[in-house]
Amino acid sequence: MSSTRVLVADANSTDGTPEIVMSFRDRLNVSVIRGGMPSVGRNLGAAQADTPYVLFLDADIELADRSLVRRCVEKAQAKQLQCVTTNILCNEGSWLDKAVYAGNDFFQYLSYLHRPFATGMFMFFDRKKFWELGGFHEQILFAEDYRLSQQVERKRFTIVRGGVYTTNRRFKKMGHLRVGWLFLWTMMNFWNEKFFLRDHKYWATEPDSVPRA
Repeated sequence: MSSTRVLVADANSTDGTPEIVMSFRDRLNVSVIRGGMPSVGRNLGAAQADTPYVLFLDADIELADRSLVRRCVEKAQAKQLQCVTTNILCNEGSWLDKAVYAGNDFFQYLSYLHRPFATGMFMFFDRKKFWELGGFHEQILFAEDYRLSQQVERKRFTIVRGGVYTTNRRFKKMGHLRVGWLFLWTMMNFWNEKFFLRDHKYWATEPDSVPRA
């Protein structure tokens, strides 16, 4: 919708992101703002929002269902939810790429039994609760989205079906085994903040990260 405000946090990208974004000004209420590491860029975007909810999206995702955002808003309002996420799908790449993301979705549903989590690919947050939690921890160098979403009570969190498509770029750069191991190791260290303060060489493989808020 042209009335929806879109803020793109650009961390000095070199792929023409600002110019591409601004080419949509005739159709969208879009702005490019200063970014940084994902936590910094997302917080800067959220600081400019004045709506009850704020949606964080990674730069390389695409909504698989056009009604997804509307349904997130409706569910959040009806059940007074503080954080809503969705499934992660991969419509490109090999069967192994798709299987790994399916595994992520499986563990995400299992997390309801203990500490639910969302990924930064799609995080729909109650803006007031977002700031009550302090926003994204800007000193955390890895899995800041996982860390923040785990602070939300189970009854205030849900997963809405519909999904978003992402790419297999991370697997190409890190390999399936390393990505899978890092994911499992992260879940095992949910209590250990020192684990998240290390970058685990995650960003060393990322040439151009542009989180959106």
